[in-house]
Amino acid sequence: MTSSISRQLIFWLAVPLMLLALCGALVHYFNHVAPEVIDSDRRLREASNALMAHVLIKGGQVTLDANQAGRAALPAPESISYALRGTQGHLLIGDSQFPVVPMSAANPQMIAMAQIGSRTVRTLTTRFDTRNGVIIISVADLKPATGPAARYGFMSTLLWDFVQLDVTLVLVWVGIQLGLRPVKRLRNEIANRSPHDLRPIDDSTVPREIAPVVVTLNRLFAMLRTSVQSQQQFIANTAHQLRTPITGMQAQLDLLAAEPAAQPIRHRLMTLQESTRQLAHSANQLLSLARADPAANIAAKTQPVDLNAIVGEVAAKFFDRALQSSIDLGVDAVPVIISADPSLLDDLLSNLVDNALKYTPAGGSVTVSAGLSNGRAFLAVEDTGPGIPPAERQRVRQRFFRLPNSPGHGSGLGLAIVDEIARLYGASAIIGDGANGRGTKVVLQFP
Repeated sequence: MTSSISRQLIFWLAVPLMLLALCGALVHYFNHVAPEVIDSDRRLREASNALMAHVLIKGGQVTLDANQAGRAALPAPESISYALRGTQGHLLIGDSQFPVVPMSAANPQMIAMAQIGSRTVRTLTTRFDTRNGVIIISVADLKPATGPAARYGFMSTLLWDFVQLDVTLVLVWVGIQLGLRPVKRLRNEIANRSPHDLRPIDDSTVPREIAPVVVTLNRLFAMLRTSVQSQQQFIANTAHQLRTPITGMQAQLDLLAAEPAAQPIRHRLMTLQESTRQLAHSANQLLSLARADPAANIAAKTQPVDLNAIVGEVAAKFFDRALQSSIDLGVDAVPVIISADPSLLDDLLSNLVDNALKYTPAGGSVTVSAGLSNGRAFLAVEDTGPGIPPAERQRVRQRFFRLPNSPGHGSGLGLAIVDEIARLYGASAIIGDGANGRGTKVVLQFP
């Protein structure tokens, strides 16, 4: 599973910002809340110690002796409320509204919040051991405290800090998404390319951070482009080199077959002539395939081409062959102009007509058409041959693939050439059934 740069950035920003917010809240607490709490606890301890110093027990009665010299003064009643109780919770002296606080021997002193009347106050309860028994001394701080306000301020500050954190992270996320737009544009540009499109990427508009990636990609594209072009050049040169000796061989075989002395081996010569024609056809198809490969046509120049004229030229080229095979070769075309290389369109249509004539039996028909359909230019070749099974219509586009039990000795490159040229011009090649479900119809729709 791939990781997201934006998510990683948000994570690495969110963690330290959250820690900073918590640190700020702690600083606020120790500067505003903690001093008030500490001061209140100090007053409670001083008052509790003062009460313990003034406790006087006579005849089982507990009183406070305010005249004991050298002792801390008793707490002022307006600032400190107190209650002295026995171990059973009965009040000995002090404020009767003071709630009973249970104490244990293991916990001699306890600070808590208590309700006295309508006020919530901070209290300190101390277990005081005397000669006459245990006394529970509880004191409450009645001084108007800023603690609640401070705590409210602390909570407000903490809440506001986290609101700011959330808003900051949203703004950072938006900034990251805007900052990553050049990366997304580069990704979309590469994703929308054809696998054969090896043109260099324009690096003048990319940010400096990803410029090295673009430079590396362009270097890779250049290496692949050079390799593909070398391969295509090799195929083209080989095809050119083969055509000359093959043409000469065909001419010599034609002359030899015409000699009277060659009549006893005429059937062998005819077999050799057919093989030579197949070899010449394969060489021409290899040349067409090399010229049709998109990698070899990256900078190919296009020009306005009339599909009607291309259909007429190709039909005229195959008319004699159709006549010899007793096949009705018809044309149904109207003038339509597209931008393309006329030689490549000639190769495309020639391969379609050649396939149609090869598979159509005597007495059948082949129709070549061109025109407009739903605003798009199209070329189509329809025959009355055996047709192509739907399960094989994708495989016949592969190089050197031929249907089982196919007649003749084809090379299986015809539809592969058609598919390459169609992809070069962004056209869609659709293989379907002919009229009334008979034969094959190949339609190329141009954008």
